[in-house]
Amino acid sequence: MIREIKDNEIRSCVSVIRQSFKTVADEFGFTEENAPLFTAFATDEAKVLKWRDEQHRPMFGYFENDVLEGYYNLALTTEGECELGSLCVLPDKRHSGIGDALLKDAVSRAKVLGFGKMKLSIVEENKVLRKWYEDHGFVHVGTKKFDFFSFTCGYLEKDL
Repeated sequence: MIREIKDNEIRSCVSVIRQSFKTVADEFGFTEENAPLFTAFATDEAKVLKWRDEQHRPMFGYFENDVLEGYYNLALTTEGECELGSLCVLPDKRHSGIGDALLKDAVSRAKVLGFGKMKLSIVEENKVLRKWYEDHGFVHVGTKKFDFFSFTCGYLEKDL
């Protein structure tokens, strides 16, 4: 079941995000030293609360028997556009349809909120993830290299 995250589930969100993004860090050789701002290392309760309370990002989770197994948030970026943030699934729950369900839910909620476009960013070198988003109708629109990351950020978007 997918539902909005409750106050007492913030710690679980942090755990799911960190575990999920850590596999990407491991695969591509990111560490706290060479990519300290990468999601696997930089996400903590304060950051998630900032997303919710200051940035007003709605947050949703996929729950099985009241256990959080997947997560995403929506950043309301500009009029008519939103950004999908931190969509992730616990490593041992991947390839079971949870990611598909979370993405479908995010797109549906964004449409209901009146957004016409959804944007997101990924590790550009993660070709498998890029293909997954493209298979779900997202279009690759560019890249950007930041000094504080040891990787290139890839940007995708989808008209809703």
